[in-house]
Amino acid sequence: MRLSEEQKRKEAVAAANNLTQALVDHLNVGVAQAYLNQKRLDAEAKQLHHSATNFAKQTQQWVNLVESFSGALKEIGDAENWAHSIEGDMRTITSALEYAYKVTQETT
Repeated sequence: MRLSEEQKRKEAVAAANNLTQALVDHLNVGVAQAYLNQKRLDAEAKQLHHSATNFAKQTQQWVNLVESFSGALKEIGDAENWAHSIEGDMRTITSALEYAYKVTQETT
């Protein structure tokens, strides 16, 4: 009977060891999956950060381009106003010269 009890004890220990190993294996699979998921998330976060940085740079370039374009349009408007002002001055001068010429023709 002593042998049977020893056999049962060995079987119980072996069963406990098998159960423990199965539980550890199951936990390891979950941990490994969580590690792989975290690794993927880290890679995606890094890619997202890189994309966001590039987007910010590109957006700043667009803003600079629009500001430059706006400044060029303003300069064109300033030049157009200057040309209109000069044109008005030239008309005034022309009128004055025509009047002066007319007056000198009438007096001679």
